Amino acid sequence: MRLTKFTDLALRVTMRLAVVEPGATLTTAQVAEAMAIPYTHTAKAISRLRHLGVVDARRGRGGGLELTAFGRSASLGWLVRELEGEEEVVACEGDLPCPLRAACRLRGALRDAQRAFYASLDALTIGDLVTSPTGPVLLSLT
Repeated sequence: MRLTKFTDLALRVTMRLAVVEPGATLTTAQVAEAMAIPYTHTAKAISRLRHLGVVDARRGRGGGLELTAFGRSASLGWLVRELEGEEEVVACEGDLPCPLRAACRLRGALRDAQRAFYASLDALTIGDLVTSPTGPVLLSLT
């Protein structure tokens, strides 16, 4: 299974925010620059993460971005599901339905693999992802 670029960058943004000192904030521009992501893509990811309750964003003086307590402890599997959606890996229906769909074992095998993929992520949180050696590397990005 391959994640979309949007999910990839949203996860990297979340990881960067997870290593910010308590009470400190970063701006969208600072995160974009540190993670080498275009500002507009970063802003879209932050908007989605904010909608999910993972990131808190405040405007104005003293504002900035912070990972919420929920964002720090939420399951990585849940976050990836929310960002990716839970559509099946293969599309057996549609304009040209697959002629094997009535008796195909591939669809079920891929569905099981997708469930196993998400289940392996369910055991992790963003907080887990930023332990050493990742956390210090994230902190060194400017």
